Amino acid sequence: MTEQRKLPDPPKTLLERAESMFGLGGYKPAPVPDELAKPVNRRVSKRKEEASPAEVAKPAAQAPVAPSVPEVAPEPVYEDVRFPDAIHPVDRDCLARHGLIQPEGQVTALLEEFRIVKRRVLAAVRKAQESGSDAMAQRVLVCSPLPDEGKSFCAVNLALAMAAEKDSEVLLVDADFAKPSVLKMLGLPKGPGFMDVLARDDLKVEDCVLATDIAGLHVLPAGNHTTSDSEFLASHRTAEVLDRLTRGSPKRIVIFDSPPALAASPAAELANHVGQAIVVARADRTGQSSLEDALTLLSACPDIKLLLNAAHFSPSGRRFGAYYGEEA
Repeated sequence: MTEQRKLPDPPKTLLERAESMFGLGGYKPAPVPDELAKPVNRRVSKRKEEASPAEVAKPAAQAPVAPSVPEVAPEPVYEDVRFPDAIHPVDRDCLARHGLIQPEGQVTALLEEFRIVKRRVLAAVRKAQESGSDAMAQRVLVCSPLPDEGKSFCAVNLALAMAAEKDSEVLLVDADFAKPSVLKMLGLPKGPGFMDVLARDDLKVEDCVLATDIAGLHVLPAGNHTTSDSEFLASHRTAEVLDRLTRGSPKRIVIFDSPPALAASPAAELANHVGQAIVVARADRTGQSSLEDALTLLSACPDIKLLLNAAHFSPSGRRFGAYYGEEA
């Protein structure tokens, strides 16, 4: 048989040996409290039912105050702009001598041609307004590359044709300060005008406008010529003055008869303030290089159109005006 001996007891731990030597009454683990002390360095959330009476008695905290919204400055209120009521008759004999449209006359080839031109101009104005353009859309610049190409002739005829519109009116501005001709062509009296308003802060532009006996037609003279025409046009006052010409009148078209683009700098300055420009090229005189140079100077204008003047040949056989004189 295999000899069986009693296995030795496992060795005592250090604490058990100390207890047997010093009689500590038996080793027992340290008591563990049922609830630990609450930490003092953090916020303890309490349920509503466990809140103390003192806390219940406290008034409810006020709702957070919304941040104050800065007051929006009210939109400026502009004064109404009205043109003078005094009527100045247009000399029909002057219109005839300069070969211009007769407002009460028969339909002619000239009138029919400018009816087509004004339709293009008005269509461009409406398109620009629908796209959100400002009052610049209502301003049209008429000029030519060089003198004697018919820009004043076209500007006045365009204004006369546009004055006959039922849904709009026109203001013809003589912006050829060095050689104004609009008043002479219409037989109107001289007076203060566009340049005087730019040079004087105490003068209102609407007070210089001439109402005519042609329904829907107003004229603003050029005013007194200065040696600083371009500098006045480049000043901040120009925008203020032009704004007054169309304020409260979204259907008013302002036509500027400017100096030739290659002969005087005001044309290029005015191109910054108009929505479209009509460059008049004379069929028997205007060269390609001068036309290209003029278009470059007027490039600030977003919409530039070309108008061919003094063209006597029509490949298609166009004969505007003759149709109305034929008997049925």
